[in-house]
Amino acid sequence: MKIHDVVGNLIGAGEFILGADATGSHACYLIYGVLKPGEKGRLLKPGAGHEEIVLAMNGDILLHGESMFVLGKGQAIHLQGEESLRAENAGNTDIIYVIAGGHGGGGHAH
Repeated sequence: MKIHDVVGNLIGAGEFILGADATGSHACYLIYGVLKPGEKGRLLKPGAGHEEIVLAMNGDILLHGESMFVLGKGQAIHLQGEESLRAENAGNTDIIYVIAGGHGGGGHAH
């Protein structure tokens, strides 16, 4: 068993993916992301054969898709396959989010 320094591997904004390279498993992965103040357009999209749960850890993430809505602190959404949203931070502090993902009912498709 190994402890992974998820937060320590991300410097600044962006995402760190804890996945198969580190764990040796293709069954699941974890993404730790930071949206900087004013950042727009971060794509949230699991991709074919995958599903993800996106959790806002702090602040409000504006999500743009067919409509616009806010994902507040402690709230989560579930995305499947090619479903996609664009994330935006309209606030003045960093917003942290976590994505838990894995293979959907369609199995592994890369």
